[in-house]
Amino acid sequence: MPELPEVETVRRGLQPVMEGALIVRLEQRRADLRFPFPPDFAARLTGRRITAMGRRAKYLLADLDDGMVLVCHLGMSGSFRIEPDGEEALSPGVFHHPRSKDDRHDHVVFHLDGPAGRARVIYNDPRRFGYMDLLPRDALAEHPWFRGLGIEPTGNSLDADELARRLAGKTAPLKAALLDQRIIAGLGNIYVCEAMWRARLSPLKPAGRLVTKSGQPRVSLQRLAVDVRAVISEAIAAGGSSLRDHIQTDGTLGYFQHGFSVYDREGKTCPRPGCGDTVRRVVQSGRSTFLCPRCQKE
Repeated sequence: MPELPEVETVRRGLQPVMEGALIVRLEQRRADLRFPFPPDFAARLTGRRITAMGRRAKYLLADLDDGMVLVCHLGMSGSFRIEPDGEEALSPGVFHHPRSKDDRHDHVVFHLDGPAGRARVIYNDPRRFGYMDLLPRDALAEHPWFRGLGIEPTGNSLDADELARRLAGKTAPLKAALLDQRIIAGLGNIYVCEAMWRARLSPLKPAGRLVTKSGQPRVSLQRLAVDVRAVISEAIAAGGSSLRDHIQTDGTLGYFQHGFSVYDREGKTCPRPGCGDTVRRVVQSGRSTFLCPRCQKE
């Protein structure tokens, strides 16, 4: 499943082409993806102008000029590619996983006329676990997909004081708490493992231990807040982790995975200077956790 940095990378790739563009025509090539498309999906989008491209957690949000929002979730294998009118899709860089251009998996095609000129934006999804919907902007926050989502990990609102308020009294393991979308929206397995390693924190100990009895953040929680924001920011700048199916909108892959410190590095030496211990994998709630047992004792 793409994590937040991958989704934000896609949003930034789509923004120059889609924001401000008129949807001249929309091709809907099947009745459903993971869920059925909303009724009259193509007709309701045709002739609408996209006023803004945003993101909430792992959802892409395209605001329309009629007050509706096109909500897109990439699922496991969904991706967009941009084909400027009369040109081939750009695919610079070295590929780790070639982009599939099999048009059997091109399920939605946006024909756009916008600031960047005419272009087609194509949604491709071999596994069809992604989905799209149209929701009113003024009711978006109360929709079941968005109601109760926690703070975003990309801005300064995620600080030690806010985390202390949300983690106080939590007996769940730290990793489980960080993956709880009601606490932090969009934070996933890869970057939780990386942030905990940076902060030298054990994923196995109760999350509430990082908060004092008076509700104040401990120094370790102050480190964690900084490291969560930093690892997400670095991954976005690198274009995401490029695991399995994720591809940027220009066809290239990100390279943050080359900088993983513990994730998917079981049996390898911890890269922290002076450590020398071996990265271990444990299973928590059915998911792999990677950690250094020497560094991450706190």
